[in-house]
Amino acid sequence: MSINLDKPHRWKADIALSVDMYNDWFMKFAPTAFRETRIGVTEDVAKTLRRTRNLTDVTPALLRQYPGVLATLRMSTCPPIAVDRLVGLAGVPKNLVASMEKGRLPPHMPTAQLNAELEKIGALIERMADPDIFVWLVAKRTASKTEAHRAATIVADRLTNAEANPIIRNAQEKRQLASIGMWLEARGYTKLPEGMRYDSMPPGTYSFRLNVPVRIEGSTSTVNIPIDTAVMPLLAKAGELPLMIEAKSAGDFTNTNKRRKEEAQKVNQLRHTYGNGVRFLLFLCGYFDGGYLGYEAAEGIDWVWEHRIDDLAECGI
Repeated sequence: MSINLDKPHRWKADIALSVDMYNDWFMKFAPTAFRETRIGVTEDVAKTLRRTRNLTDVTPALLRQYPGVLATLRMSTCPPIAVDRLVGLAGVPKNLVASMEKGRLPPHMPTAQLNAELEKIGALIERMADPDIFVWLVAKRTASKTEAHRAATIVADRLTNAEANPIIRNAQEKRQLASIGMWLEARGYTKLPEGMRYDSMPPGTYSFRLNVPVRIEGSTSTVNIPIDTAVMPLLAKAGELPLMIEAKSAGDFTNTNKRRKEEAQKVNQLRHTYGNGVRFLLFLCGYFDGGYLGYEAAEGIDWVWEHRIDDLAECGI
């Protein structure tokens, strides 16, 4: 039985209610999520400043020991340096910078070359350090405790602003999954640990972030695709696949239409592997317009709006 995909007469009203729900959440909780992240980032930046003697000693040894500080150092310059720009300005290999952004070093780069490249990065950072933030560098004196804290706060703001969308998206996803979990547990479901196998879920259970293997088309190989929530119905029969729910939120209409093919690709991989018996559902909150909904409906993908979460009952759970 379809829930929303074949009821376009309800879409316009639901879109408006969904946008209202997202905006209400954003106004109340997004600043908190952003602020909490910024506090943690400020502490990390302060550590980096201490390790670099307040940006006066960005050595290869430091960068070898703490490669993940590169993101902080890029935000400490005037202007802040993007990854690709750093590669060009410093004249260093792109794979080195990409690895450091992930908190590690390239495993096969010779030590002598690595030290030479890190020397270039350190010299560039020291040369381009923002004089309006690191005022002690211009005066060639030691930073005061207050000045160092103020600088850490400013750099942390730059880092947090650069990551604002992922921060908000992660906070919203956490809230959406919590809503699904509360709804299920109120109806007698038990949460399983993350990392469960999709084919070992007892009836009446659910799990978050479950990996499901799918076949690569034209190959015997398989890859795992992540599923936000898997639910094995209370009255499930032996061999039945769980209901797979993908939580989606969006703070603007443009982004959703860019991402709408992702769900179709995922469900097509599942159907290719497990047949048309796959049950896949979107759990939506935010800015999903008629174009997005029509695309998903054409792909045979149904959805439940978070503002009308009780529609989950129509899925047989």
